[in-house]
Amino acid sequence: MVSLSRQLAQWVAGLRYDDLPPAVVDRAKGVTLHSLASVLLGSQSLVGQQAVQLINAEESGVSHGATIMVNGATVTKGGAAFANAEMAMLGGKLDSFRMLTHPGTSILPGAFVAAETAGASGREFLTGVAAGYEVMERLASDFIPTVMSRGFHAGPVFGIFGPAVAAAKILNLTEDQVNDTIALCVHLAAGNLEGPRNGGRALREGGAVRNAMLAVALAQMGQVGGETTLEGDAGFYHAYTGNNQGKLTYSFVGDTQSSLGQITAGIGQDWMFLETLYRIYSTAGYNIAHVDVTAQLCTEHDIRYEDVERVEAVVNWLETQYPSPAFPSRREDGEAQAGGTKYYTAYGVVQRGFPVLRSQQMGSSDGANDPPEVLDLMHRVTIIPSHTMTLFGPRITIFTKDGKSYTKQSTGREFMWDFEEEARRIRDAIPGLPIPQSQFEDIISTCRDLDNQDRADRLIQLTIPASR
Repeated sequence: MVSLSRQLAQWVAGLRYDDLPPAVVDRAKGVTLHSLASVLLGSQSLVGQQAVQLINAEESGVSHGATIMVNGATVTKGGAAFANAEMAMLGGKLDSFRMLTHPGTSILPGAFVAAETAGASGREFLTGVAAGYEVMERLASDFIPTVMSRGFHAGPVFGIFGPAVAAAKILNLTEDQVNDTIALCVHLAAGNLEGPRNGGRALREGGAVRNAMLAVALAQMGQVGGETTLEGDAGFYHAYTGNNQGKLTYSFVGDTQSSLGQITAGIGQDWMFLETLYRIYSTAGYNIAHVDVTAQLCTEHDIRYEDVERVEAVVNWLETQYPSPAFPSRREDGEAQAGGTKYYTAYGVVQRGFPVLRSQQMGSSDGANDPPEVLDLMHRVTIIPSHTMTLFGPRITIFTKDGKSYTKQSTGREFMWDFEEEARRIRDAIPGLPIPQSQFEDIISTCRDLDNQDRADRLIQLTIPASR
């Protein structure tokens, strides 16, 4: 039988821009814009600046490497990928796939390194990005909760495959080299949950994309990775899920059996990439729908804060126990707290939205800058876990003081919008960017027209302030 990595490599090597459906091209442009906005925002964060300083201190003087965005320095390819990924993560404008992975934080930095190295066109870049997302998300899909339950963080564990495949495609690697790249990623995949549970900070997608660049370089040099590194008896799925039979410890919908064969089924026809959504608010991704769906419900029925007695939200059960029911660091169905799901639901009622530039990652808020109405109402919000609810798709019911109730069911797809909607919404971040509005508008227009650009790395230069 043809191995999983070989099937994926055959598809990646044979993929052409003309094979991409219009919706896939549109999403590739959109996630590129989203990631660049996040890099720009993250470049101003303390940790983002520390990452840039670290790489510059270690790698200054490199003549043939890649560019650190915003900063403009030339460093090694792995170093640039790491620094750019760290800034993307810290910017908070992430994309999200099935709650616990953020593909763009590693795929886009890796793709830009490859595009700069190869002088790739916009079409070549978009093809690589689409390939990277599709392979990473197919590998991750059903297995994310089980990987998390074993103490690994699914984000960086699967996050190494996406940028490696994207870069391999943009660099025009052969089928054998793509297969070796995937196999070498198995050796280099890493990510753990314990540090953040006791005061530390996880090494996330920045480490993954740096290792991805190493895997690609080794494959280019001819290092052979092996054929059954994914599904073999001692392979990736055995190591990270505990078996290679598709048995699951946890799943989003309660089903405890999957199949490794599903990873490649329908590839190129059924695009999992299109399930990628935009995390427009800088919070845990499952909170974003609580803001917008609740706000829409209030707008549709002219419900004001003064009218509300209480709110109920039925949600996917895994959204209440982050990062995993095996190692929950917080419970969203427990006591209300600033920065939690009840808080964001209350924001949707009181403010009909949440500030795009407000950075409030992972429940870190003392409530000092919040409207008192939000802090009051969040204590009257009830979160109800369910094994049948879709991810990012809460069912919100508002009970008013006159004895009536109003319900709105989210689909979980509200944040899977097209490029023009992404451009409209991401513009709210402009006041917080380190470049002028006109320069960011150039980024938007270049992303929109990326399939007609001779060089995709023009976008890298557009992140650099004129003063540098």
